Order: sequence, then C-alpha cells, then structure tokens
Amino acid sequence: MNIIISNNRDKPIYEQIVSQVKNMIMNEELLAGESLPSMRALAKSIHVSVITVQRAYEELQRDGFIETEIGRGTYILARNKDFYKEQKQKEIEEHLQSAIAIAKENAIPLEKIVEVLKILYLEE
Repeated sequence: MNIIISNNRDKPIYEQIVSQVKNMIMNEELLAGESLPSMRALAKSIHVSVITVQRAYEELQRDGFIETEIGRGTYILARNKDFYKEQKQKEIEEHLQSAIAIAKENAIPLEKIVEVLKILYLEE
C-alpha cells in the first residue's frame, strides 16, 4: 500500500490517509478481504505517529470501509463502493449550493453557471 503524505497540505495527515485508502478501495487497488498493515507498521512506513494512523483507521472503520478484529488484523470490507460515491455526490451538491447562492446574489444567469461547469468538468 503506497500512501504519500504531504506536510504542506491544508488537510490533516490522518485525513490524507483516509482519503487515499478510500480512493484505493474505489479504484479496486485494495480489494474486499485484503489485509491492511498494522497501525504500527503503516506509521513506520510513512513516518507518522501511531496515533495519527489509529485516528485514520478509526474513521475508516466508522465509515464502514475497514474492520479490525483482534487476532485477525485490519482488512477491507466489501460493501462501501456505492456508499462512498453517494457520500462524494453529497459533498459535490453542498459545493454547488454555495456556488448557486453566490451566483444568485450577483445575478449571474443559470446558463452562464452551466457553461462554466461544463468547461471546468471537461478540462483535463
């Protein structure tokens, strides 16, 4: 498992771990039933504290992406691809609500917003 941590990001380290693990699950780089490294092993490999990894694992477990069992370790759960997509869609809707509010406050027509959205979406 290849996790890259950036100290220059606005996002806390544990959130970087969480989002990268979720993305690996969504991209099927990590499959259901596959084991994750122990908290101590992952902390050592990415040079962060065990407490940081523990917080990430707790969030992943709370969201239903992983399960930890004594004696078995931590492994990927099967059910969350659709849940994760739904969660991300909700996040997008919240951002769009903010953009719509700004557009309405400034009398920017819907057609202009749709045009900008299409341009941004199709950018590479």
